[in-house]
Amino acid sequence: MLDYAWIVALLPALSFVVVLLVGRRLPRHGSEVGIAAVGASLVLTCVVAAQWIDRVETAHGAGVRPVVHSLTWWRNGGIRIGVGTQIDGLAVVLMFVVTVVSLLVQVYSTAYMHGDRRYTYYFAALSLFTASMLLLVMADNTLELMVGWELVGLCSFMLIGHWWEEHANTDAALKAFLTTRTGDVGLMIGVVITFFAAGRTFDIVHINQAALRGGNHALWLAGASCLLVAIIGKSGQFPLHTWLPDAMAGPTPVSALIHAATMVVAGVYLGARLYGVFWTGFSIHAGGVNAMALVGGITIVVGAVLAFVQDDIKKVLAYSTISQLGYMVMGLGVGAWTAAVFHLFTHAFFKALLFLGAGSVAHSGSHHSFDMKRDMGGLRRYMPVTFWTFVVASAALAGLPPFAGFFSKDELLATAGHSGYTTFLYVGLLGAFLTAAYMTRCVYLTFFGDFRGHGEPHESPPAITVPLVVLAVLSVLAGWLYATVAHVEKFQQWFEPRVAFPAGVVHPPFEWSEGVLAVAAVAIGFAVAYLYYWRDAGPHGATARDGFARRAHTFLVEKLYLDDLYTGLVVGTIKGPVARATSWVDDHVIDGAVNAVAGGARAAARFTYEVLDQRVVDGTVNGLAEASDETGGLLRSVQSGRLQWYAAVLFLAVAILSLALVVFN
Repeated sequence: MLDYAWIVALLPALSFVVVLLVGRRLPRHGSEVGIAAVGASLVLTCVVAAQWIDRVETAHGAGVRPVVHSLTWWRNGGIRIGVGTQIDGLAVVLMFVVTVVSLLVQVYSTAYMHGDRRYTYYFAALSLFTASMLLLVMADNTLELMVGWELVGLCSFMLIGHWWEEHANTDAALKAFLTTRTGDVGLMIGVVITFFAAGRTFDIVHINQAALRGGNHALWLAGASCLLVAIIGKSGQFPLHTWLPDAMAGPTPVSALIHAATMVVAGVYLGARLYGVFWTGFSIHAGGVNAMALVGGITIVVGAVLAFVQDDIKKVLAYSTISQLGYMVMGLGVGAWTAAVFHLFTHAFFKALLFLGAGSVAHSGSHHSFDMKRDMGGLRRYMPVTFWTFVVASAALAGLPPFAGFFSKDELLATAGHSGYTTFLYVGLLGAFLTAAYMTRCVYLTFFGDFRGHGEPHESPPAITVPLVVLAVLSVLAGWLYATVAHVEKFQQWFEPRVAFPAGVVHPPFEWSEGVLAVAAVAIGFAVAYLYYWRDAGPHGATARDGFARRAHTFLVEKLYLDDLYTGLVVGTIKGPVARATSWVDDHVIDGAVNAVAGGARAAARFTYEVLDQRVVDGTVNGLAEASDETGGLLRSVQSGRLQWYAAVLFLAVAILSLALVVFN
């Protein structure tokens, strides 16, 4: 299967076509086709993973090259442009994440989206997204990667605006599409720069090898900077993170699949896939501060702080996703490649679980509302499965042992501390404290206290709860693939690259002092939130009493005023001149052309009527009529009506004709 991994992406692509064409006529309106296709892709992915692991184990730690198969796409001069697959540890990890979460989301959606007016279209779009994401992660060159990159952006646009009748949903889809396109400009320029820097090739392995050999550092720095812009846009990093919370306008299963577990990590995947470019361009081996680590560190804190002031449970999870993506990008920036990819792996399961848990609450507990303050509370008594799985995911997100998030975050922080990035170790600890606090608030408002909604809350059906249980199990067990505290390092052994990979990447051993420090940060965050909400301790009502607290709260509620900056200053500054220029062109060029054509048409009509019609046509007709009238008058004078006269004229004519024949014969 390593040689035929392309079938894994082909199956959901075929599913998209079949569901779109005949899905409405099938018994389950196409959902059965999507589930079967993604289920088959998951089985094949497990086979691919098993064969890759066996390949690594057989090599006994020696360099294991990726399995690459490529066909010629086209040729441009002497340059061959290929299309193919590159299967290695990174691709296997992402393939497993995409197929597992996609399958569970499709099963979940059969209940959550039941009765939706565009049910078939929804499942077709999910299949297309899965195929596009698999194309992206298996691409063996940057052009093919860019095709998958754009396709997942298109699917995100389609699914965010699934309920396009509501104007807010349409706005959110457009905002996500345009904001991520800003980052995509960086991707295109970065692909061009790396093409020339690597010696005129799009091949990913060759690009990484060329970058690690060094050469023109300014060129690699420019390429890394442009690719970082692409990561910022696609993975919701500060300051282009504003699209991700608004993307929660889409159906909740879409939020779990696309905006938590898969598409948003495409930027992180790009950083991991072209890590040689970033390692050389940003001089990651030198320690200190670099652009990649700085962007990730800022995003950790910004996302966590903004999550505190959200009352919409999906918005809390959206800002949490931004913060966790910041951990991954920061991890790549501090040299923690394996830890960053491992956090991508574990985060996919517990964050998808949190989003699907929020959907379960809205579906069966709060009458389709996501407002924690107004319509939730006390739901643990009515929805025990949803409650306990949500708590498991929250503990994993916060980083409590023995849940998966503890192992991946601990490795990130340990690597930062051992590779010369001590500042970012403390940024990560601050993020852990904030994460524990805002998730404790989220759990309290949703599941504790008195029920503040209306209707009769109840547990969700099995199509919803079974995926929750599966993801909860993965949120516990996945972390043990890289549990350095227990001397288990299988994730690194199986999935870290051995070819075209930096030699100076640090793999620190587990240290109890760092582990205790990380757990302490989480415990303090939980304790502070517990005292504030459960015990009613702390400065309640500070925003009403203190002006600074009120202004700070408003600053956070307004999302740092970044939306106002973008829509008011940036878009407004551009929109005004563009609108005026467009109006001038409309008034003077388009309207002028239309008026000129209309004036010419009027002149032509006048000429046609006055000259051609009145003088030529009517004149000709009238002239013929007058000639006919005169001829008739002459004939009337000749025709007397007497038969003898007619006979005489006829005889005379015959005589003249006969004489002419005799004379001229």
